Amino acid sequence: MATVETAPPIRPDAPAHRDANVLRWIIAYTASLIGDGVYFLALGWSAQKAAGPTELGLVMAAGALPRAVLMLGGGVVADRHDPRRVILGSDTLRCLLILSVAAAIALTTPALWLLVVVALVFGAVDALFVPAVGALPPRITSSDQLARVTGLRSLAMRLSQIAGPPIGGLAMGLGGPAVAFTVAGLLFALSLPLLLTVRIHPLETPSEQPRPGRSTARAELLDGLRYIRRHRLIGPLVAAGAVCELGLTGTLNVGMVLLNAERGWGPSGYGWIVACFGAGAAASAALLAIAGWLPRAGLTMVATLLAGSAGAAAMALVPSLWAAALLAALVGLGAGVFGSLNSTLIQTSADPAYLGRVTSVVMLTMVGLAPLSYPLVGAAIGAWGAAPVFIGCGGLSCLGAALAFASKAVRRAELPRR
Repeated sequence: MATVETAPPIRPDAPAHRDANVLRWIIAYTASLIGDGVYFLALGWSAQKAAGPTELGLVMAAGALPRAVLMLGGGVVADRHDPRRVILGSDTLRCLLILSVAAAIALTTPALWLLVVVALVFGAVDALFVPAVGALPPRITSSDQLARVTGLRSLAMRLSQIAGPPIGGLAMGLGGPAVAFTVAGLLFALSLPLLLTVRIHPLETPSEQPRPGRSTARAELLDGLRYIRRHRLIGPLVAAGAVCELGLTGTLNVGMVLLNAERGWGPSGYGWIVACFGAGAAASAALLAIAGWLPRAGLTMVATLLAGSAGAAAMALVPSLWAAALLAALVGLGAGVFGSLNSTLIQTSADPAYLGRVTSVVMLTMVGLAPLSYPLVGAAIGAWGAAPVFIGCGGLSCLGAALAFASKAVRRAELPRR
């Protein structure tokens, strides 16, 4: 593993939302995320055209499998190497892969086996990309600006969710899957020159752990897992986030569709609910990006999680669409503040030399553990209806808040200030 350099703390000339170095990375990250959205639309549409609904599920699952299996290993890679180089390498590989697929599809009808291979390779590269993204912020800004960077990252994710599918749909309409894959590849390519201009600073705090030169990847992975388990603040934060994901993710992604069908609100009603949730989450991201600090961060995080969990449970109890949409905005706001504060507290309290591995564990709960709730939520709503399932999932998410509140370190946690 590369040694960690010591250096004076980073003191950027401007807050993160006005720091050109941070903004170059955010723009590159946004372009990459929009490319993700276009890619997933093109992949799903191509699979559906090549075979059918069952095969579509097979292709999408093929992408998720290596992402979940290799995510922890990606954390070790991010901690061993410069995370910016890992991100550059990942985006370069994705660019070449997707442009090659675009060329192949332009020449012949896409075969199912080709789409499965593309999904597998893309998922494996994602397992490197995601932990490296989590390990990069402490190397481009100071610890007191990490909340702003987290808010900017959340805004980038919301923007990509808004812009990616329409761009992909337009590309599909103009030229079919080949054009859509080409657009995705060009978006990945756009991020590369921006990433090359991002300045990387030495880590602010040298690790207190020894760095044996011949340490194996397995030993470093186990070391990272022990580090999370023993850390007074990070352990409870990771556990609370995992329980929250189990409670809310299936409810919001699968349960919301079934609730909308049960109430007969139609596609437009579902669109309003999703839009209000996105608006609430975007507002919380903007708040942290601009303010950069919130008082009593640990307690604020717990309170917003409780509010969001209660709102999610109540959505199946209100009779009207407008009330459900308002609750969706509340859930988005609460989940956004909780997620941003949880991420920022982890980043500011973790030894930077472990941050890639910590990020990989956090993301594994999102891409590996949380999706396991999808079929359970669907089956439960089919058997008992939406109301008891929403209440149960909201209660499970409240359990995550209780786990966080039970930790004295979480209750006393604060964001750093200048």
